Amino acid sequence: MKKFVSPVMLLAFIQFTGPHKFPSDIKNNIRSAGNLFIVTIDGFRWQEIFSGADSAIINNDEFTSDTATLKMLYWDSHAEERRKRLMPFFWNVISRKGQIFGNRQFDNKVNVANDYAISYPGYNEIFTGNTDPWVSSNEKYPNPNMNVLEYLESKPAFKGKVAAFTSWEVFPYILNKERNEVFINSGYQRLSGEKSSREVKLINSVQEEADNKATTRFDQLTFLAAKEYLKKYHPRIFFLGLGETDEFAHEGRYDLYLNQANQTDKMIAELWHWIQTTPGYKDNTTLLITTDHGRGKKPGKWTSHGKYIKGSSETWMALMGPGIQASGEIKEEGQLYEIQIAQTIACLVGEEFVSPHSTAPAISLR
Repeated sequence: MKKFVSPVMLLAFIQFTGPHKFPSDIKNNIRSAGNLFIVTIDGFRWQEIFSGADSAIINNDEFTSDTATLKMLYWDSHAEERRKRLMPFFWNVISRKGQIFGNRQFDNKVNVANDYAISYPGYNEIFTGNTDPWVSSNEKYPNPNMNVLEYLESKPAFKGKVAAFTSWEVFPYILNKERNEVFINSGYQRLSGEKSSREVKLINSVQEEADNKATTRFDQLTFLAAKEYLKKYHPRIFFLGLGETDEFAHEGRYDLYLNQANQTDKMIAELWHWIQTTPGYKDNTTLLITTDHGRGKKPGKWTSHGKYIKGSSETWMALMGPGIQASGEIKEEGQLYEIQIAQTIACLVGEEFVSPHSTAPAISLR
């Protein structure tokens, strides 16, 4: 379960940091595509993205009760083979056709810019391009900051063509559904329509009958609902927010954390296959994948994250599409921040995100 921190408790600890140094804004050099799909994998560490299963955790009985089976599935003595076993689509397709940032072994860094390194502030940063010090907890409150999804939806070219499907039920507050017309389906919310398909009715039935509903819906249900929406409505901007990696990490279940990462990789592969086999999307869609925060670096701290847990601000990012040069894994020294993603989202579809608050510049893509 997500860690909820009271804003009142945090007030005593808020430290206002100085301005971050961002790369030059070269948004005009970003070649836009007709569509953009954004996928977030909640709380998934860069360590597993770039090196696969962590030997210090997979061999720890406290977090991995069946080491033999897990190692059979995901272990190899070479990091490059381990990561392919865990995330085969990432390392057989995206690494050849796109760009992947955040391997700190090469001093290529991606970080959150907010002080808190928890989910709501992380997603606020990603979608608003701003780090509001008052956005400091995971509690359900309407986000006062404009986000890039609602900005794009307000433009004639994207009207009625922006949608979000998320496992975590707090997203209607993060994206402030009360204020805008972005279609948002979150948590165990039904997917409704005048003439629901047999598949939609089945998904709704399974959701209603699920036991012990938590704040995070099963990612597979989120993905299935999202696919049905995509097939019917064909949005231009689509956000898929997956959350079970974070849930299993908080439970200390490294086996389920790795299994869910592997399943997420398969979902992204299936999503990309649909994109590349659907007219209007094929060779006209950019895919952007990232996470909202990191986790503790030490084996005993990987289950947690937050302001005072080292490694929690360390993230990663991947992009692939017709306007993205196939540079693969970036192994050069560099520093990017999640706060730059909002303006990048706009640039990737040929727009500039203009909001009442200041926003960080777009990422300088290769």
